Amino acid sequence: MEIKKYGAIDIGSNAVRLLVANVIEEKDKETKFRKSSLVRVPIRLGADAFVTGEISENNKNRMVEAMKAFSLLMKVHGVEKYKACATSAMREASNGEQIVEKIFEESGIQIDIIDGAKEAAIISSTDLKHLINSDETYLYVDVGGGSTEFTLFSRGEIVNSKSFKIGTVRLINNTKEKNKKIFLKVQNWIVKNTMEFKRISLIGSGGNINKLFKMSGLELGRPMSYIYLNAQFEFLKSMTYEERISELSLNPDRADVIIPATKIYLSAMKWSGARRIYVPKIGLSDGIVKSLYYNSI
Repeated sequence: MEIKKYGAIDIGSNAVRLLVANVIEEKDKETKFRKSSLVRVPIRLGADAFVTGEISENNKNRMVEAMKAFSLLMKVHGVEKYKACATSAMREASNGEQIVEKIFEESGIQIDIIDGAKEAAIISSTDLKHLINSDETYLYVDVGGGSTEFTLFSRGEIVNSKSFKIGTVRLINNTKEKNKKIFLKVQNWIVKNTMEFKRISLIGSGGNINKLFKMSGLELGRPMSYIYLNAQFEFLKSMTYEERISELSLNPDRADVIIPATKIYLSAMKWSGARRIYVPKIGLSDGIVKSLYYNSI
Protein backbone atom coordinates (compact mmCIF):
# COMPACT_ATOMS: atom_id res chain seq x y z
CA MET A 1 0.00 0.00 0.00
CA GLU A 2 1.18 3.51 -0.85
CA ILE A 3 -0.39 6.70 0.51
CA LYS A 4 0.17 10.03 -1.23
CA LYS A 5 -0.98 13.48 -0.12
CA TYR A 6 -2.63 15.77 -2.67
CA GLY A 7 -3.88 19.32 -2.16
CA ALA A 8 -6.74 21.20 -3.82
CA ILE A 9 -7.45 24.92 -3.41
CA ASP A 10 -10.90 26.14 -4.47
CA ILE A 11 -11.17 29.94 -4.64
CA GLY A 12 -14.90 30.54 -4.85
CA SER A 13 -17.13 33.60 -4.71
CA ASN A 14 -18.29 32.95 -1.14
CA ALA A 15 -15.32 31.15 0.43
CA VAL A 16 -11.79 29.84 -0.15
CA ARG A 17 -11.05 26.18 0.66
CA LEU A 18 -8.02 23.96 1.04
CA LEU A 19 -8.62 20.21 0.82
CA VAL A 20 -5.79 17.84 1.74
CA ALA A 21 -6.59 14.31 0.57
CA ASN A 22 -5.01 10.92 1.10
CA VAL A 23 -4.62 9.04 -2.18
CA ILE A 24 -4.44 5.34 -1.27
CA GLU A 25 -2.99 2.97 -3.84
CA GLU A 26 -3.13 -0.82 -3.40
CA LYS A 27 -2.10 -3.47 -5.90
CA ASP A 28 -5.01 -4.83 -7.98
CA LYS A 29 -7.45 -2.48 -6.21
CA GLU A 30 -9.14 0.75 -7.23
CA THR A 31 -7.39 3.88 -5.93
CA LYS A 32 -9.18 5.41 -2.93
CA PHE A 33 -9.42 9.11 -2.12
CA ARG A 34 -9.97 10.10 1.52
CA LYS A 35 -10.27 13.58 3.03
CA SER A 36 -7.42 14.28 5.46
CA SER A 37 -8.14 17.95 6.20
CA LEU A 38 -10.47 20.69 4.99
CA VAL A 39 -9.96 24.37 5.82
CA ARG A 40 -12.55 26.95 4.78
CA VAL A 41 -12.01 30.72 4.98
CA PRO A 42 -15.06 32.98 4.37
CA ILE A 43 -13.55 35.61 2.06
CA ARG A 44 -16.56 36.75 0.05
CA LEU A 45 -14.84 37.79 -3.19
CA GLY A 46 -18.14 37.86 -5.06
CA ALA A 47 -19.41 40.78 -2.96
CA ASP A 48 -16.58 42.79 -4.52
CA ALA A 49 -16.43 41.37 -8.05
CA PHE A 50 -20.18 41.34 -8.79
CA VAL A 51 -20.81 44.84 -7.38
CA THR A 52 -17.73 46.99 -8.08
CA GLY A 53 -16.07 44.80 -10.71
CA GLU A 54 -12.84 44.37 -8.77
CA ILE A 55 -11.49 42.74 -5.62
CA SER A 56 -11.03 45.26 -2.79
CA GLU A 57 -7.64 45.99 -1.23
CA ASN A 58 -8.80 44.42 2.05
CA ASN A 59 -9.89 41.17 0.41
CA LYS A 60 -6.76 41.11 -1.76
CA ASN A 61 -4.64 41.20 1.42
CA ARG A 62 -6.81 38.54 3.08
CA MET A 63 -6.37 36.32 0.01
CA VAL A 64 -2.58 36.72 0.14
CA GLU A 65 -2.51 35.80 3.84
CA ALA A 66 -4.86 32.83 3.28
CA MET A 67 -2.63 31.46 0.50
CA LYS A 68 0.47 31.87 2.69
CA ALA A 69 -1.32 29.86 5.39
CA PHE A 70 -2.43 27.22 2.87
CA SER A 71 1.14 26.92 1.61
CA LEU A 72 2.39 26.25 5.14
CA LEU A 73 -0.44 23.80 5.85
CA MET A 74 0.35 21.82 2.71
CA LYS A 75 4.02 21.75 3.74
CA VAL A 76 3.30 20.34 7.23
CA HIS A 77 0.84 17.81 5.76
CA GLY A 78 3.51 16.64 3.31
CA VAL A 79 1.47 17.45 0.20
CA GLU A 80 3.44 16.39 -2.87
CA LYS A 81 1.13 17.72 -5.56
CA TYR A 82 -1.53 20.45 -5.57
CA LYS A 83 -3.68 22.58 -7.84
CA ALA A 84 -5.37 25.92 -7.12
CA CYS A 85 -8.43 26.97 -9.15
CA ALA A 86 -10.37 30.24 -8.99
CA THR A 87 -13.91 30.55 -10.36
CA SER A 88 -16.41 33.30 -11.27
CA ALA A 89 -15.46 36.09 -8.82
CA MET A 90 -11.78 36.10 -9.81
CA ARG A 91 -12.80 35.50 -13.43
CA GLU A 92 -14.91 38.66 -13.51
CA ALA A 93 -12.74 40.92 -11.34
CA SER A 94 -10.78 43.43 -13.43
CA ASN A 95 -7.78 42.94 -11.10
CA GLY A 96 -8.08 39.12 -10.93
CA GLU A 97 -4.89 38.44 -12.91
CA GLN A 98 -2.99 41.06 -10.91
CA ILE A 99 -4.01 39.33 -7.65
CA VAL A 100 -2.95 35.95 -9.04
CA GLU A 101 0.54 37.42 -9.71
CA LYS A 102 0.70 39.00 -6.24
CA ILE A 103 -0.26 35.71 -4.56
CA PHE A 104 2.39 33.83 -6.52
CA GLU A 105 5.06 36.36 -5.49
CA GLU A 106 4.07 36.27 -1.80
CA SER A 107 3.16 32.59 -1.29
CA GLY A 108 4.53 30.65 -4.25
CA ILE A 109 1.02 29.34 -5.00
CA GLN A 110 0.09 29.40 -8.69
CA ILE A 111 -3.63 29.95 -9.28
CA ASP A 112 -5.52 29.04 -12.47
CA ILE A 113 -8.60 31.11 -13.21
CA ILE A 114 -10.97 28.62 -14.87
CA ASP A 115 -14.17 29.12 -16.86
CA GLY A 116 -17.57 27.57 -16.12
CA ALA A 117 -17.13 24.72 -18.62
CA LYS A 118 -13.79 23.69 -17.08
CA GLU A 119 -15.32 23.93 -13.60
CA ALA A 120 -18.19 21.60 -14.61
CA ALA A 121 -15.72 19.16 -16.22
CA ILE A 122 -13.53 19.01 -13.11
CA ILE A 123 -16.52 18.42 -10.81
CA SER A 124 -17.92 15.67 -13.04
CA SER A 125 -14.56 13.87 -12.84
CA THR A 126 -15.41 13.04 -9.22
CA ASP A 127 -17.25 9.91 -8.04
CA LEU A 128 -20.36 11.10 -9.89
CA LYS A 129 -20.26 8.24 -12.40
CA HIS A 130 -20.26 5.72 -9.51
CA LEU A 131 -23.34 7.38 -8.03
CA ILE A 132 -25.62 7.33 -11.04
CA ASN A 133 -27.56 4.35 -12.33
CA SER A 134 -26.77 3.82 -16.00
CA ASP A 135 -30.42 3.47 -17.01
CA GLU A 136 -31.68 6.64 -15.29
CA THR A 137 -31.60 10.39 -16.00
CA TYR A 138 -30.09 12.98 -13.65
CA LEU A 139 -29.71 16.73 -13.65
CA TYR A 140 -26.55 17.58 -11.75
CA VAL A 141 -26.65 21.07 -10.18
CA ASP A 142 -23.57 22.64 -8.57
CA VAL A 143 -24.49 25.94 -6.91
CA GLY A 144 -21.64 28.34 -6.16
CA GLY A 145 -21.42 31.94 -5.07
CA GLY A 146 -21.09 33.38 -8.57
CA SER A 147 -22.28 30.69 -10.95
CA THR A 148 -24.22 27.44 -11.15
CA GLU A 149 -23.23 24.52 -13.35
CA PHE A 150 -25.98 22.29 -14.78
CA THR A 151 -25.12 18.92 -16.32
CA LEU A 152 -27.70 16.49 -17.69
CA PHE A 153 -26.80 12.78 -17.54
CA SER A 154 -28.78 10.03 -19.22
CA ARG A 155 -27.76 6.35 -19.40
CA GLY A 156 -24.43 7.23 -17.81
CA GLU A 157 -23.49 9.77 -20.48
CA ILE A 158 -23.44 13.59 -20.48
CA VAL A 159 -26.28 14.88 -22.68
CA ASN A 160 -25.61 18.60 -22.20
CA SER A 161 -23.89 20.98 -19.78
CA LYS A 162 -24.18 24.71 -19.18
CA SER A 163 -22.83 27.27 -16.72
CA PHE A 164 -25.03 30.24 -15.75
CA LYS A 165 -24.18 33.43 -13.87
CA ILE A 166 -26.66 32.57 -11.15
CA GLY A 167 -24.81 32.15 -7.85
CA THR A 168 -25.84 32.82 -4.26
CA VAL A 169 -23.65 35.89 -3.66
CA ARG A 170 -24.61 37.27 -7.06
CA LEU A 171 -28.34 36.81 -6.35
CA ILE A 172 -28.02 38.69 -3.05
CA ASN A 173 -26.27 41.62 -4.73
CA ASN A 174 -28.26 41.77 -8.00
CA THR A 175 -31.47 43.72 -8.58
CA LYS A 176 -34.73 41.72 -8.58
CA GLU A 177 -35.19 42.46 -12.28
CA LYS A 178 -31.73 41.11 -13.15
CA ASN A 179 -32.36 37.95 -11.11
CA LYS A 180 -35.72 37.43 -12.80
CA LYS A 181 -34.07 37.53 -16.25
CA ILE A 182 -31.35 35.04 -15.38
CA PHE A 183 -33.84 32.64 -13.74
CA LEU A 184 -35.87 32.75 -16.97
CA LYS A 185 -32.77 31.80 -19.01
CA VAL A 186 -32.09 28.86 -16.67
CA GLN A 187 -35.74 27.77 -16.84
CA ASN A 188 -35.70 27.78 -20.65
CA TRP A 189 -32.48 25.71 -20.74
CA ILE A 190 -33.72 23.13 -18.21
CA VAL A 191 -37.15 22.73 -19.81
CA LYS A 192 -35.66 22.42 -23.32
CA ASN A 193 -33.05 19.85 -22.28
CA THR A 194 -35.19 17.71 -19.96
CA MET A 195 -38.54 17.64 -21.79
CA GLU A 196 -37.91 14.32 -23.57
CA PHE A 197 -37.06 12.48 -20.34
CA LYS A 198 -39.89 11.14 -18.20
CA ARG A 199 -38.24 10.50 -14.84
CA ILE A 200 -35.45 12.74 -13.64
CA SER A 201 -33.67 13.02 -10.30
CA LEU A 202 -31.45 15.89 -9.21
CA ILE A 203 -27.91 15.54 -7.88
CA GLY A 204 -26.90 18.58 -5.86
CA SER A 205 -23.49 19.79 -4.82
CA GLY A 206 -22.17 22.86 -3.01
CA GLY A 207 -21.81 23.90 0.61
CA ASN A 208 -25.46 24.94 1.01
CA ILE A 209 -27.05 21.69 -0.16
CA ASN A 210 -24.54 19.77 1.98
CA LYS A 211 -25.71 21.79 4.98
CA LEU A 212 -29.39 21.23 4.14
CA PHE A 213 -28.74 17.51 3.81
CA LYS A 214 -26.96 17.43 7.18
CA MET A 215 -29.91 19.25 8.77
CA SER A 216 -32.30 16.63 7.31
CA GLY A 217 -30.72 13.82 9.36
CA LEU A 218 -30.92 11.44 6.39
CA GLU A 219 -28.33 8.73 5.82
CA LEU A 220 -25.77 9.36 3.07
CA GLY A 221 -27.16 8.01 -0.20
CA ARG A 222 -30.82 8.71 0.68
CA PRO A 223 -32.46 11.50 -1.36
CA MET A 224 -34.33 14.54 -0.04
CA SER A 225 -37.80 15.03 -1.49
CA TYR A 226 -39.06 18.18 -3.21
CA ILE A 227 -41.73 18.49 -0.50
CA TYR A 228 -39.11 18.37 2.29
CA LEU A 229 -36.79 20.86 0.58
CA ASN A 230 -39.66 23.27 -0.09
CA ALA A 231 -40.74 23.06 3.57
CA GLN A 232 -37.16 23.81 4.64
CA PHE A 233 -37.09 26.78 2.27
CA GLU A 234 -40.24 28.26 3.82
CA PHE A 235 -38.89 27.58 7.32
CA LEU A 236 -35.56 29.31 6.59
CA LYS A 237 -37.35 32.30 5.03
CA SER A 238 -39.53 32.67 8.14
CA MET A 239 -36.45 33.24 10.31
CA THR A 240 -34.31 36.33 10.58
CA TYR A 241 -30.64 36.25 9.61
CA GLU A 242 -29.71 36.35 13.32
CA GLU A 243 -32.10 33.48 14.15
CA ARG A 244 -30.57 31.30 11.45
CA ILE A 245 -27.18 31.84 13.11
CA SER A 246 -28.27 31.44 16.74
CA GLU A 247 -30.96 28.74 16.42
CA LEU A 248 -29.68 26.69 13.48
CA SER A 249 -25.96 27.21 14.21
CA LEU A 250 -25.29 28.40 10.66
CA ASN A 251 -22.06 30.27 9.97
CA PRO A 252 -22.66 34.01 9.33
CA ASP A 253 -21.49 33.61 5.72
CA ARG A 254 -23.88 30.66 5.25
CA ALA A 255 -26.97 32.12 6.96
CA ASP A 256 -27.78 34.53 4.11
CA VAL A 257 -26.73 32.54 1.01
CA ILE A 258 -28.55 29.34 2.01
CA ILE A 259 -31.89 30.88 0.96
CA PRO A 260 -31.00 31.80 -2.66
CA ALA A 261 -29.17 28.46 -2.96
CA THR A 262 -32.28 26.53 -1.89
CA LYS A 263 -34.33 28.54 -4.39
CA ILE A 264 -31.99 27.49 -7.23
CA TYR A 265 -32.25 23.77 -6.32
CA LEU A 266 -36.03 23.95 -5.92
CA SER A 267 -36.42 25.79 -9.23
CA ALA A 268 -34.28 23.18 -11.01
CA MET A 269 -36.43 20.41 -9.51
CA LYS A 270 -39.66 22.16 -10.52
CA TRP A 271 -38.58 22.89 -14.13
CA SER A 272 -37.15 19.39 -14.70
CA GLY A 273 -40.01 17.58 -12.96
CA ALA A 274 -37.62 15.99 -10.44
CA ARG A 275 -39.20 14.90 -7.15
CA ARG A 276 -35.99 14.03 -5.29
CA ILE A 277 -32.44 15.30 -4.91
CA TYR A 278 -29.35 13.23 -4.06
CA VAL A 279 -26.49 14.90 -2.18
CA PRO A 280 -23.22 12.96 -2.59
CA LYS A 281 -21.11 15.66 -0.85
CA ILE A 282 -18.71 16.28 -3.70
CA GLY A 283 -17.38 19.52 -5.10
CA LEU A 284 -14.69 21.30 -7.05
CA SER A 285 -11.90 20.50 -4.59
CA ASP A 286 -12.70 16.75 -4.78
CA GLY A 287 -12.65 17.00 -8.56
CA ILE A 288 -9.29 18.80 -8.52
CA VAL A 289 -7.71 15.96 -6.50
CA LYS A 290 -9.08 13.31 -8.88
CA SER A 291 -8.05 15.29 -11.95
CA LEU A 292 -4.54 15.77 -10.54
CA TYR A 293 -4.21 12.03 -9.93
CA TYR A 294 -5.45 11.05 -13.38
CA ASN A 295 -3.55 13.93 -15.07
CA SER A 296 -6.72 15.29 -16.66
CA ILE A 297 -6.06 18.96 -15.78
